[in-house]
Amino acid sequence: MTKMTLKTLLTATALSCITAAAAVAENVDYGSFDGYTLRVKLIGGVQYEPLYTRIAEWEAMTGATVDVLSRKNHFELDREIKQDIAAGTLDWCVGSNHTSFAPQYGSIYMDLIDIIAPETLAEFQTLALENSTVNGRLVQLPRHSDISNMYYIKSLFEDADNQSAFEAEYGYALMPPETWDQVKDQAMFFADAPTFYGTQFVGKDEAITGRFYELLVANGGALFDDDWNPTFNSEAGVEAVNFFKDLYDAQAVPAGSLNYLWDDTGLGFASGTVALNLDWAGWASFFNDPENSQIAGDIGLVRAPMGSAGIRTGWSGSHTFSVTETCDNKDAAASLVTFLTSHESQMVEATAGLLPTRTSVWDAAKSQFEADGNDFLVKVFDTYSVSMAEDAFTPPLITAWIEVSNEIWPQLQAAILGEKTPQKALDDAADAARLVMEDAGYR
Repeated sequence: MTKMTLKTLLTATALSCITAAAAVAENVDYGSFDGYTLRVKLIGGVQYEPLYTRIAEWEAMTGATVDVLSRKNHFELDREIKQDIAAGTLDWCVGSNHTSFAPQYGSIYMDLIDIIAPETLAEFQTLALENSTVNGRLVQLPRHSDISNMYYIKSLFEDADNQSAFEAEYGYALMPPETWDQVKDQAMFFADAPTFYGTQFVGKDEAITGRFYELLVANGGALFDDDWNPTFNSEAGVEAVNFFKDLYDAQAVPAGSLNYLWDDTGLGFASGTVALNLDWAGWASFFNDPENSQIAGDIGLVRAPMGSAGIRTGWSGSHTFSVTETCDNKDAAASLVTFLTSHESQMVEATAGLLPTRTSVWDAAKSQFEADGNDFLVKVFDTYSVSMAEDAFTPPLITAWIEVSNEIWPQLQAAILGEKTPQKALDDAADAARLVMEDAGYR
């Protein structure tokens, strides 16, 4: 299924942009690297693949060849990069990165200030560059930004019988959710396991840590206090865990949710078997493509809901490209990452719904959607632009973040499965996280 959906997505979201992009790109001098092979490791997955169809253009312009050593989800790629660090085999040049992951890698990536032209950097959003900076070094060039909003199947909410039955059971009108309490009510109302589910969530790795983190913040909590003591084992944290557990216990989410990552939730919503789906912008075109999605033309979208503190969830960051310090041709590497984050490349990604990091692309993409009569993507960009401006917050951009996450998410799973109480699970995670922070020198 993945191979088929990738193929149709490439056709639907990228090829229509490439001809126009190439015409512009040919006027840019990306250098000449005849006969050189550039070794790279890239993130893979449905929403990331369309951009890579442009690599052949860069090869044609520069005379170089790109050897893609890996194309994996970011959690697997992260583990592979750490193995390379341990083994001393950083014999490649360009790697996919993320603002949440970058601080842990130490000095393996170079400061791009030294190799990317100032006029190029000036075209990027200031905040995206700030979040891409670690210890004063710009170790990554932002490809696109991330934040999630709530997709839903419109016809379910517009059905008169559903409206009457829901109001009779819950005492308020059925409408797109404004709060997470409403999401829980609606998810339980729509669920009809094992064939249909009210919602879903990613259930392992930093994916579920991030979802827990944003619910924690939305409920008025925090991961750490000002002295880096873990504080997520609070009332707000227990409330966040109980949200996941209550849905899991009620069979309002798929039984396999605790093994889900982003492709699983994206493909699940597109299958038409999930009523509500908090997800990234990069899935928007896929969801609305009738060749890939059972719910194309029947998708609603609202800002992410609010927690009990009246704060909207908004865990955010940027996917990026980095260049290794050990790269044997840094000019070629800089050329490729500049090409893959160019205006034309970001227009290709924007066509899939991904949120650009170059300021000019926001307006250009929306104007293109309006000219094409693509009201759905206009809605996507309008909704996500508000979320990025008003709701976005990053996890702590610290060296220890992923290690802390690795202490939290197994405990979240234990609580959801009923192996521990939510309070006990969070207390155990906090104790382990405290040791991580001490070892990392934050306390």
